[in-house]
Amino acid sequence: MLADRHYSRQTIGADMFCRPGRNLVLRTAMGDAVWVTWSGIRDDGLQAWECTIFRNESDYLSSNMVRAAVTATIAQWGQPPPDGIITYVDADKVRSINPGCCFKAAGWRQIGRSKRRGLILLQYDKE
Repeated sequence: MLADRHYSRQTIGADMFCRPGRNLVLRTAMGDAVWVTWSGIRDDGLQAWECTIFRNESDYLSSNMVRAAVTATIAQWGQPPPDGIITYVDADKVRSINPGCCFKAAGWRQIGRSKRRGLILLQYDKE
């Protein structure tokens, strides 16, 4: 249900909410926050893992949860590919005046936009 409330959800109520490929699904014990790291065949030319969904309805600070999810992903999968860990943010579908703010506060940086829809492309900055 939490994934159903994320703007990227394509089929509300569907059993599957991850793309085909390798997925690491993280959630809080209460089920009020979810993160998915995805690794698979990319069409953007990047060699990266991607956060395909992050939704936080908990009382925890989102930027702290992003940091924890990155740490958990690296602990599970090892060092990221050459282009690191990325995410796309649809500025038209978030309520923030600073789309991707929680990622930016967690040390991510904008490295461009998607070609098809102009989504903001953020990258985890390892430094």
